[in-house]
Formats: sequence, structure tokens, C-alpha cells
Amino acid sequence: MPALTIDFFHDVVCCWCFNISSRMRALAAEFDLDIRHRTFVLQASRAEMATRWGTPEDARETILGHWAVCRQVSDRPERVDIEAMRAAPFDYPHGMTAALGCKAAERLGGQAAHWDMFDRLQGAHLSEARDIADPATILHIAGELGFDATAFAQVFDDPATAQAVETDRQHARTLQVRSIPTLIVRETGSRLVNGPREDLAAQLRAALRLVA
Repeated sequence: MPALTIDFFHDVVCCWCFNISSRMRALAAEFDLDIRHRTFVLQASRAEMATRWGTPEDARETILGHWAVCRQVSDRPERVDIEAMRAAPFDYPHGMTAALGCKAAERLGGQAAHWDMFDRLQGAHLSEARDIADPATILHIAGELGFDATAFAQVFDDPATAQAVETDRQHARTLQVRSIPTLIVRETGSRLVNGPREDLAAQLRAALRLVA
């Protein structure tokens, strides 16, 4: 059995989740963690983007300001390409399409496939300035990851996949998750405070002492 099970709530469009994901990959191996991936869509449509951020231009500039802060503390700052996204010929994307892609991957390949899809979509978003609100982008990346195109498309469009995203949203509400990334240790009910890898490692050691 894994030493600890952690619910990781995240959104593909979240730059802070990008920072945490790579750190948790390393820590999962070091501490024998079972990471359970939970989608947490900040805005699920263009309408929700407009309600939250205003015009598409305002949304892009405000969010890219967050990217700049995030890049300053990233372990991989060269992969956060602000200027490429600023020049992208589409509105800054919402996260629902990518969440469906992650859940489709999970339904076909389990938690490991969800994580691989999440990380690859974050790369497409943050490093390559691709439109991850476009289903064609998701389907193309699924092919890159080795999924059968027909099978993935069927699961991606299946209402049960959208329900899985909604189930994660309801689970987040139950746990009073309001921001991301959120990392919850199931065995203790505690939340990891996001930060550098060494800080996360210290918190995991403390959690292990509590369950020993």
C-alpha cells in the first residue's frame, strides 16, 4: 500500500498547478504517494471567462500577469512562454475542454494517464500557446500520447466524462476547496501548503509521522 494518498485538485490553465505538478511527480516516487487527480475548472466557458475577467483582452493581460509571478518561482521558468500566449490568435482559453480530456484519459488509462494528459496539456498551454479550449487540440494530444483516436473521441464526448468532471467539482465543494492547486492528505485531512519542493517534502514527512 502507498504511504499516503493525496487528492490533487488542479486546472490545466493554472500556472501554479504547473509548478506543483512536477514537484509532486518527484515526491510521489520519493515518498511512495498515491496521487488522485481531481479536476477543478476555474471557468468552464467563454461566458464564465467574461464574467470573471471582463473582455478577452483584459482576461489575457490579467492572467499573464499571474503567469509572470508564477514564472519567477518556477523550477522550469523557461517553459512559461508569456509572449507566445500574448500573441496567440485566440481568446485565453477556459479549462473545461482540457478537464474533459484529462477525465477521458483517466477513464481509459487510470490515474497515471490523467496525470500524463494533464502535464502534456499544460505544456501545450504554457509552452506552446496552443488553444486547449479547442477539442481538436485535445484529440491531437491524445494521439501524441498513444491513445486510439476513435476510442478517445468516444470517451471524450461521452456524457459520463462530463459527469466525472462534475463529480470532482462536488467533491471539492464537500472538502471546501476554493482555490488551486490544492493538495489534501487523505489519511490526516491536512492540506499541503504550496511551495518549493523541500517545503513540500518536510510537510509530507510530518504527515507520515502522524500516521506511523
